[in-house]
Amino acid sequence: MADALGAEPAYLGRNRFDYLVEIGSESTLRSLAPDFGRLRQLAVRGVIVTTRAETEGFDFVSRFFAPGAGIDEDPVTGSAHCSLAPYWQRRLGKESFTAWQASERGGEVRCAVRGDRVLLGGQAVTVMRADLLA
Repeated sequence: MADALGAEPAYLGRNRFDYLVEIGSESTLRSLAPDFGRLRQLAVRGVIVTTRAETEGFDFVSRFFAPGAGIDEDPVTGSAHCSLAPYWQRRLGKESFTAWQASERGGEVRCAVRGDRVLLGGQAVTVMRADLLA
C-alpha cells in the first residue's frame, strides 16, 4: 500500500468495500500522487486515506481513490465518511465531526455517529432524479 500511495500507513484496515488508511499528516495527504495502476489491481472498490486535520475548523481530512471502479479520485464521497466517522469516533472520543475531503474540488462533510448509523450533512448538487417502481 505504501508504494501505491507514496506514503507509509500509520494504520491499514479493510471493510467489505474499501481499504481505510491513516497516514501521518495533512500535508502528506494533500500531496499524495498515487500510482493508480497499482491501486487498480486491488480487489476493493476503493482506498480511503485519512489523517487528523491540521487545518483549523476540521477534525479530520481524507481523500478517496477508486481507479478499479473507474474513478481515480472522487471529489467528495459520502459513503467513505460512513466508515471514517466511526473510525475517528474511536480515535477522538467524539460523536460529531466536521471533515474535509481534500480532492482538487474538495468539500466539507459534517458527520455524526448515532448508534449504528452515520448521519451526513453538507452541500450537494442533484445530478439525477428517479422513481423506483415496485
